[in-house]
Amino acid sequence: MILVISVTALFAPASPAQAASPYGTKAVAVAASKKGAPYVYGATGPREFDCSGLTLYAFRKAGRPLPRTADAQYENTQHISRSQRTPGDLVFFPNGGTMGHVGIYAGQDKIWHAPKPGTRVRLERIWTDSVHYSRAN
Repeated sequence: MILVISVTALFAPASPAQAASPYGTKAVAVAASKKGAPYVYGATGPREFDCSGLTLYAFRKAGRPLPRTADAQYENTQHISRSQRTPGDLVFFPNGGTMGHVGIYAGQDKIWHAPKPGTRVRLERIWTDSVHYSRAN
C-alpha cells in the first residue's frame, strides 16, 4: 500500500477558527516565566498572582489587555470549542453561575495557572472536562 500525502496538506495554514490568538504564544511565555510565583488573592503581579491576575498580567505583557476578573475575562473574549483550542487560549472553570478559575492553555491538555492560596504558579494537567475555552483576539 502506498500512501500519498499532498505537500499542500502538510503545510496548509490553520483555518481561522483554529488559528491561535496573535497574543496567545506571548502570553504562554509570560505565564511560564512566572513559574513559582506565589498565589496571593487579588494580586496582579509582577511577583504574586491570583488566577485572573496571572492571565491579566500575561496578556497585558503580550499586548492584549483583559478585564480583572475571570467572569469579565470570559465575557470579553471569543468563546471557542475544545476542538478549536490552541496554546494561548483561556481555560475557564465554572463554579455555580460564575467562572471560579482561569488559566492559560499551554497545549497537551495543560494550563499555566495560579491555583489557590498556599500554592505557586505552575503548569498542570487540566483535571476536569467541565471547562470553557475562549480566545483573546
